[in-house]
Amino acid sequence: MTARTAALLTVAAVVLSACASTTESSTGRTATEQLLLARASDRAVEGLVLPLPTGASVFIDDAYFQGEGTRYAVSAIRGAISDAGFSLARNKDEANAVFEIRAGALSLEQMRRVFGIPEMRIPINETFNVVSLPELSVYSHRDRVGVAEFSGFLYEAKTGAPLGAVVPMIGTYRIRSHKAFMVVSWGQQQAQPGQRDPGSSWTEF
Repeated sequence: MTARTAALLTVAAVVLSACASTTESSTGRTATEQLLLARASDRAVEGLVLPLPTGASVFIDDAYFQGEGTRYAVSAIRGAISDAGFSLARNKDEANAVFEIRAGALSLEQMRRVFGIPEMRIPINETFNVVSLPELSVYSHRDRVGVAEFSGFLYEAKTGAPLGAVVPMIGTYRIRSHKAFMVVSWGQQQAQPGQRDPGSSWTEF
């Protein structure tokens, strides 16, 4: 094989390899953000009880439970109601009681602490054009927290008579990461999905 042939084959290989690409979809929130909210929702409903006799039929009214990530939270509430020994009604007519739920919070908080000079944006003229100065830190840590707060009230399905209220249920899930000299990172970088041993996915209520 001549040097000219080898060069042509190399160029052809580069051109052909450059033609391959992968397309990924992008959702509104990252997987870590979604997991933070999911774990916070699970923790918020732990131990949920209602002032009803065991076995009572409950309709979960989520008409006013709106926002991003609320469908998972509603399912977590429904699961907690089932776990507490109540049955889930398909509509108000089949229920002994209606549990109207609402979300006080279902979102993320983030806090970053820097030991050194944080990143800054400084105006440089009278028209407020700015220049960005990079961070110069010895150590920093970052907290990302999923926060869920739910509450609701209970009323008799047929008459609308009040039966009681559920005080705010609060759950949080936090991950913290560290960085030294803006280079060396350690600690939890992302939220992990739930883990289980093979064969342990089924739990009886």
